Order: sequence, then structure tokens, then C-alpha cells
Amino acid sequence: MPGLSLKIKRRMLVVLFIFTIAIVALIVRVAWIQFVDGQKLQKLAFLQHNTGREISAPRGTIYDRNGVELAVSTSCETISVNPKELQNRYNEQKINEINEGLSQLLGLTDEEKQKSLEKMKKASRYEKIKEKVDKEIGNKVRQWIQDKDIFGINVDEDSKRIYPKGNLASQVIGFTRSDNVGADGIEAVMEQYLKGTKGKILSEVDGGGRELPFNEDKRIEPQSGYNVYLTIDETIQYFTEKALENAIVDYNVQEGASAIVMDPRTGDILAMASKPDYDPNNPWAAPPGVDPSTWTGTTEEDVKKLQETVWRNKALSDTYEPGSTFKAITSAAGLEEGVITPDTITSDATVNVSGHNINCWRPNAHGTETFAEGLQNSCNPVFVKVAQSLGISRFYKYVKAFGFFETTGISLYGEAKSIFHTNPQEIDMATASFGQRFQVTPLQMVAAYSAIANGGNLMKPRIIKEITDSEGQIVKKYEPEVVRKVISEQTSDTLRELLEKVVSQGTGSNAYINGYRIAGKTGTSETIETDKTGRYIASFAAFAPADNPVICAIIVLDHPAGAYHTGGMVAAPVAGKLVEEILTYLGVERRYTETDKQQMLITKQVPDVTGLTIEEAKNKLTEQGLQYKIEGDASNNEATVVQQTPAAYAEVNDKSVVILYTYEPDQQSMVTVPDLTNKTMEEAIQTLQNLDLNIKTTGMGNVVRQDKKAGTKVVKGTIINVELVTNQVEDVTHLE
Repeated sequence: MPGLSLKIKRRMLVVLFIFTIAIVALIVRVAWIQFVDGQKLQKLAFLQHNTGREISAPRGTIYDRNGVELAVSTSCETISVNPKELQNRYNEQKINEINEGLSQLLGLTDEEKQKSLEKMKKASRYEKIKEKVDKEIGNKVRQWIQDKDIFGINVDEDSKRIYPKGNLASQVIGFTRSDNVGADGIEAVMEQYLKGTKGKILSEVDGGGRELPFNEDKRIEPQSGYNVYLTIDETIQYFTEKALENAIVDYNVQEGASAIVMDPRTGDILAMASKPDYDPNNPWAAPPGVDPSTWTGTTEEDVKKLQETVWRNKALSDTYEPGSTFKAITSAAGLEEGVITPDTITSDATVNVSGHNINCWRPNAHGTETFAEGLQNSCNPVFVKVAQSLGISRFYKYVKAFGFFETTGISLYGEAKSIFHTNPQEIDMATASFGQRFQVTPLQMVAAYSAIANGGNLMKPRIIKEITDSEGQIVKKYEPEVVRKVISEQTSDTLRELLEKVVSQGTGSNAYINGYRIAGKTGTSETIETDKTGRYIASFAAFAPADNPVICAIIVLDHPAGAYHTGGMVAAPVAGKLVEEILTYLGVERRYTETDKQQMLITKQVPDVTGLTIEEAKNKLTEQGLQYKIEGDASNNEATVVQQTPAAYAEVNDKSVVILYTYEPDQQSMVTVPDLTNKTMEEAIQTLQNLDLNIKTTGMGNVVRQDKKAGTKVVKGTIINVELVTNQVEDVTHLE
């Protein structure tokens, strides 16, 4: 510019440069805000002008393999407040009145009421007052809000977990915390699938946090979680838990019990039970033996107590010495490697290993015998010799192959690892050959027996079958998985036959069930305790039918303190009756042996003959191989059968007598149940037949238990369920 001094021009140039820099910086800042921080600032602005309340997503349902509901979500309410809204609209006295009214409706304690008031005075927009409120209470709160024209109190839909079967499979299913997050079992393992996606309710507010007039809430719907189908069968689980509960009472079991039922063909866990257990509807309740009046369930010590007792799944989290059940593994290794055959001649003579004498549980009682007989008699020296023939390397190769050096990988938390000597010597191998001086889990043992049962394939235990969405479409499927081949089909066939004879002729005879070919092995181990009485763990592992197994089961009883403590005396009868119940439920047909027929052990189902004439009823019962006796007008074949005992479809032994009544029976038709204790089967049958009573037996030997107490009055024809056991079972062997 003409006339301007150079100094002024320089100043103008500097100013122009500064303005240019400022404008460029402003543009950069605007661009940064728009493109870099834009989304973040939009969210902040949205949050400033909107308040949101979460809607819990209904968790997916947990089903058993047949679609029976084991864990479901039901609708409930969550009561919350907007403290800023309350503080902007009401004075302190009014807020106190609102809190008093709300507390009464919700049934809050004095402590809870004080906490509620404190929340109403916080500098926030959302505070929960009470969760999981029943719909009925929630509706009362809504009506109260409307009647009193109160702002700042919200009643939002929520969901809570319900376990319709109570304690059933509680350690498998687990439970959820108050925030609907899985805390244990399948609930925790499958959290990512079960939890769903939370919804939200959005309300517009001004800068002071007050809801805007004529505001309409915006709702983002929650998405339900996926459903999980387990391999568990609810009925088989019930049978299994009931069997453990009865065993704990019958044999005075002090430290709990566990059991697993597996399908050896697929690895599917049909039942997994552990006692004591808990109700997942109230998982924080006092465990057995604790005074509920002194229990809070909230302290660190309380939680630890729960974890160590009722929450603990002993079937996979506890290790134990398997005792003689492990002889099946030693047998498998010896047969597979060809160091023995069923006919190999051996003996129960004492074996000295590294200065220790190892005897049979009945020293020098069996003498020379075949290997098959040694397995039936459970002779420890026989298995020490098998292990010595294999050598340390080959013996432990099979221990590893059967899965005892690794966890099974089941889809549950808390699986324990086995405990073995890290550098085993000959004495370690010798004691391991008959199941002592190491520890495994019941899950590892039942998986190993399943491999023996199914032709030699070690299956990975499967407890989750599939995951589906709300429409029933499969999201993920869990297929059976073979871990490895451990023995040949031939070895499997041979060992199945040998283990069947253990039950029909050997130390497992207390698991014998007429018509069902059960194969299995007993086990007893001992831990010496300070009271010097010893702590025994009695177990029995089995599969059935022996020639075509569809189930494999293990029973473990920790510290039976009754008259008996060995696996053959306490675990075998429990396993036998459980297997019978399961096979009957599965529709497996009974196939009777000559022994069954000779001892009248064939089971028949009583037909329904009520409403028929006496003549028709006689013919129908005769066709079924059942006898009959008429109470009433026996001379009139046209008389109608008014009542029958046993009732239709009951299972009775062959040749049982069905009482046919032509009148309604009265007290004169009642008889007194006799005491059958210690009687042989033949004596028990004859005693009951003399009184027009029927019998159904389990096991072999002498009577130890009857379901109807002696002296009880029952109607003629009533079935008396009798349990027989034999004392010819193995005891614990000690090293010398």
C-alpha cells in the first residue's frame, strides 16, 4: 500500500499471519471435534439430556436332554429412584414421606429403609431400591405412584432365576447372583450364552435432571439369552440322588457321597450327583449341621463353608483312592499286552515287594486259581504279579492311556487333578495295581470303565448337548468325542465277561439283579485318622447290560460308619438297585439266566384284572405265570373282581400270588409283616407265602433290609421289597 511505512506493513503482516494461524487452528479444532471426538461428545450430550434405566435380559432356559426345565427365568420388578428428580421437585420432608411410603410397600427393614433414604439424597440420576420384587408388589407400587402423583420413582420389569426341581442336580446347574450373573455350575460356564443382552428405558431431562413435560420414554427391548440343553436325564438324576440319600442313611455315611451315570457309547453324563447339596433357589442357606439362627451366609467364613460342603461337586472336585475298582484297569493292561489270559494259572500267595508283604484280603484262602477267579475273588497278589509282568513303563502307559494323568476336560469348573507318584518305583506300581497309594476322581474312573464297556474308546465326558435360540434353532451342537483308543475290541469283550462274573459269582454279588447282566467291581480304601478307627471310602463301578452296555455308573460313599464299610457290602447294593431302576426306565428287557429261573428270580408284571370276572382273571394270571387266591365268593366264577393286590403293573417275582377280592377288603383282610432279617432268600419267600404276601428281591445272600417294617399291618398280597447281601466280599488289605 502506497504511503504506509515499512514498519506498519510489517505489523500488518504479523497480524495477518497470527489470524491465519488462529483460523487454521480453529478449523483443525472444529474438524477434530467433528470427526475425532464427535461420537464421544454426542454420547455425552445425549446422556446429559437423557436418563436411562436398564431392563434385565431374561436368561436362557437350562433343559435336561428331554426338554425338562431345570432353570428358568420369570418376570419380576426392580424399584429404582431418580434422586435428582426427587430433590428438584420435593423438599426434605416430602422425600422422607415418600421413602416411608415406599418402604412400607416393599416391606423394607429399618436398616434397608435408612439406606433407601440415603440413596434418594445422592447426587445421581439412578439408584436401585429393591430388585427381584414380585409382580404383585410392583403393581401396588405403580398404583401408589399414580395415586400420590409422585415423580422420580420407577418400576421397571426385571427377571429372576427359578429352579423348578429344587436341589436336583444343583452342583451341576449352579446358581446366579443377585445381578443375574452365573456364579457356579452350568450357569457360570455358559454365562456368555445364557445372559442375553440388556434393554434400556430412556427419558429426556433438562439440565437440572428433571424429566421434561410430555416426555415419552424410549424403550430398547432386551434380548433373551440362548437356551442350553444338558445331557442330564432328569429321571435318572432323580434315581441317582435318591440312591445316595438312602445310602447315607442306611450306612451312616459321614462325609458325603457322589455318583455318576454315563452313557459309555457317547460319553454323555446322564446323572451327576453329590451329597450334601443345596437348593439353588436359596444357595446361601445354612448347610447341614449349622444352626440357621446363627448363620448369615455373607461372611468370608460362611462362603468358604458353603464352598467346602454343599456347593462342592464331589464327583469331579474330590479325589480318592479307588481301591479294587482299579483292578479292572490292571486287568485291561494285562489282557491287552498278552501277559495273562482268563485261564492263566496264578495264586493268592503272599508277594514281597521292596521288603513289604502283600497279601490277599483273605490271606491264603483261595490258593491256586485262574486269573478269572482271581478277579472274582479280588486277590491283590494276582494283580501285583500282572503289574510286575508288565513292568513300570508299560503299566503306567495304560494308566495314562485310560486318562488318569489328565483331567477329562468336561465343561464344568472345578475338576480336580489326579495324584500319582512323580517317579514311581516298583512298590508304587505294586500298590497301584490294586488301587492304593494314589488318588483319582470319580469322573476319571467312570470314563475309564466306559472305555472298557464300549469296545475300548476313551470318551470325553459330555454334559452339554446343544445350545438353541428362542426359536428353537440350534446355535451350537456338542458332538461325542473320542479321546483315544485304549484297548482292543477283543480285550473289551473278554473283560466285560470277566467283570460280569465278578457280580454273578464273585465279590460284587451284592450288586446282582435278576434279569439284568451287570458287570462291575467293588473298591475299598482306608485313610487312618486320629480316632484310630479309620476312614473308609467304599465304591462300586459298573456297567450294564454286560454284553451290550448302555449305562456305566459309579457310586462313592465317603466314610460309612455303620456295621459295614466295604464297597462290596455298602456300595454294591446301592449300585445294583440304581442300575435296575435305570434299565427299567430305559425299557431294557430283562433276560433271565438259569440261576434266575432256579431261584424264582424271574420278575413279572402284574396284569390289571379289576372289573373282570373271576374266571377271566384266573386265565389272565395263569397266562402270566402268576398264582392267585380269591377272597370272597370263590365258588362263583362270574363274580367281578373289585380289587386286586398287588396292584396292576407292579413287578413281582415269578410264582407270586395275586389276591382277588370280590368285595372291598376290610381289617380282616390285613396281615402282619414278619421280620425277615438274616433269613435266606428261600426262607423269606416261604415265610411271606405262608401269609399270602409277595416278595421282590435285590441282591443275593441273606436279608438285611425290608421296605415294610416288621409288625406293620398290610393287605394280603402286598409286595415286600427285600434286600439281600452276602458277606463274601473283599475287605481292605494292609501292607506288612
